[in-house]
Amino acid sequence: MKKLLYLFLLIPFSTMLKAQDLTMDSLSALPYVSIEHTPEDYSGQSVLMRMIDGLGYRYYWGTEGLRPEDLAYDPGNDGATCESLIKHIHGLSEVIYNTVAQIPTERGGDVPKLTFEEYRTKTLHNLKAASELLRTNKDLKLENCQIQFKRGEKTSSAPFWNLMNGPLADAIYHTGQVVSYRRTTGNPINPLVSVFSGKNRSPKK
Repeated sequence: MKKLLYLFLLIPFSTMLKAQDLTMDSLSALPYVSIEHTPEDYSGQSVLMRMIDGLGYRYYWGTEGLRPEDLAYDPGNDGATCESLIKHIHGLSEVIYNTVAQIPTERGGDVPKLTFEEYRTKTLHNLKAASELLRTNKDLKLENCQIQFKRGEKTSSAPFWNLMNGPLADAIYHTGQVVSYRRTTGNPINPLVSVFSGKNRSPKK
């Protein structure tokens, strides 16, 4: 858990999608109630899109209906609170989008304070925007999608592969932690959620 805190403090991500300049008013309808699109091919772009969509669906239902007491839950042993995980996942979602959009992710600077609902909304739309770029931009070359970090005038980069085993896998991992935490606080996720199918089961009559 100490490693989690180290990562959270090491990467103070920016909180706006630079390419879209999204505001909360423009983010009223949340995506990922279900996974909407099934790719027609098995290209690298389609596989990555499906992984992001799977994360989006898990995150939507993993964070749906979280209460203040759920967000405040602290497992102890130098672990992060549920609210800290939400902030961290938001930062990871920005790296995912920025990498696909080939935009540097800025480090440092002032980070605006957002509410849980604002973090949740922006995270879901970051993931959806990344997925839509992969679905619609047929000229996109994944080998050109390096992870780029910018701090002041300095820029560093890492290969696209690092997005897969780094921010993307990390976001899935921490979403699972949120699900575990809320179960501990007596507020488990909707039992109709089916991560296998990507859509909720119909309630039994």
